[in-house]
Amino acid sequence: MIKLALTGSIGMGKSTVAAMFTSLGVPVFDADAAVHELYAPGGAAVAPMLAAFPDAHTPAGGIDRAVLVRHMLADAAALKRIEAIVHPLVGEMRQRFLQDAEGRGEAVVLLDIPLLFEGRGRDGVDHVAVVSAPADMQRARVLARPGMTEEKFAAILAKQVPDAEKRRLADTVIDTGLPVAETEKQVAALVHRLRKEATHHA
Repeated sequence: MIKLALTGSIGMGKSTVAAMFTSLGVPVFDADAAVHELYAPGGAAVAPMLAAFPDAHTPAGGIDRAVLVRHMLADAAALKRIEAIVHPLVGEMRQRFLQDAEGRGEAVVLLDIPLLFEGRGRDGVDHVAVVSAPADMQRARVLARPGMTEEKFAAILAKQVPDAEKRRLADTVIDTGLPVAETEKQVAALVHRLRKEATHHA
């Protein structure tokens, strides 16, 4: 089974591309969605997170991500504490996802990992695809989001590995600066190639 990681900077169209893989029948593990699940009321991260940050609860009994962001901005060590709680839990969920897919005999699975190059996510992955678009298009997409400002955008970019570097490190670059149908063709070609590769290795 080939483990394909999908990553890309903010505003590059990663969610749109992940949906294209889903429509082609590729199972997708979404790291962000996993974190949402862990932070929801009853989620596995709620108790350890509240022990570390008692003010970070929502009225419904989940974790308030906005409060965590405030802690991270105020204290450089907060991010490390948050990661130490969340990363192992996401890792367990990912492991279960991979075992289930393997059990079903899937040829290719997609791991949607926003901060792949910023962390150690490349470990255990067979192929890395990066979504990329021209910088002016990226900027326009991000600034169109509700509540986004130039300052916030600049702060997010500063924390991410630059797009040019991601493209250099990737095995495949998926261009989302093109019409959607063209991007879909690139995704379909990659899925076809990896499925073929998986069959050869089987």
